Amino acid sequence: MAQGWLSTLRELYEGESERANRFRYGLLYFDIGTIIYVVATSFTSHGGIIPIIDVVFGVVILADFCARLAISESKMRFLASPITLADILAIVSFLIAVAGGGAGFLRVLRTLRLLHTYQLLDRLRADFPFFRDKEALLTASINLAVFLFVMTGLIYATQHRTNPEIANYVDALYFTVTTLTTTGYGDVLLKGTTGRLISVGVMIIGVTLFLRLAQVIFRPQKVRQPCPVCGLTLHDADAVHCKHCGTTIHIETEGGY
Repeated sequence: MAQGWLSTLRELYEGESERANRFRYGLLYFDIGTIIYVVATSFTSHGGIIPIIDVVFGVVILADFCARLAISESKMRFLASPITLADILAIVSFLIAVAGGGAGFLRVLRTLRLLHTYQLLDRLRADFPFFRDKEALLTASINLAVFLFVMTGLIYATQHRTNPEIANYVDALYFTVTTLTTTGYGDVLLKGTTGRLISVGVMIIGVTLFLRLAQVIFRPQKVRQPCPVCGLTLHDADAVHCKHCGTTIHIETEGGY
């Protein structure tokens, strides 16, 4: 009986069937919904029905966590993963209703990992031609957006109780963006040593990701055309030969080969 459940879970999380693809899309939509919920509730007093919704989110994330732990080949490695730790903090945050799910913003790290799994990437390439053509640009944009969201959430979670200038996610996002772009108006400041360390992280890591996005935007566009000999995937749009092994490649264009 247990083996049957494990086989079903492994097929859903790691399989290539249509049902597995729909399931992973469902996880992606749920993760995005969680993120939207965390941002939206930062503008509320966390009263009324909010604690009940927090518990529902927590139970669903806990079930997902237990399923992934059950099918993991190395449970110790799984538990030691930083993304697993982020999930645990999100679960505790929702179930205990700490700051109305304040650590729930860490769920975005799970979303990032899901987006980088080869099963979902292959499905996105197959289902959305725009994603296939602009994968490098979209990946760089997602990495920067995730960084912005994580740092904004971290700033909100650590500052909103003690810093009157950080009342909601918009205030935290405003600080993150002005720091990342080195604009630094100075009207919003983080308090304490922790706040200063977060500011340093935003400037160092954020600028690196921003420059990566700019590089993708302005460098010559490459197309995905696997070389039949060496397997090199990305080539210049006008390439005739593989840069790695010299094999003739045929890149389909609007004008033919």
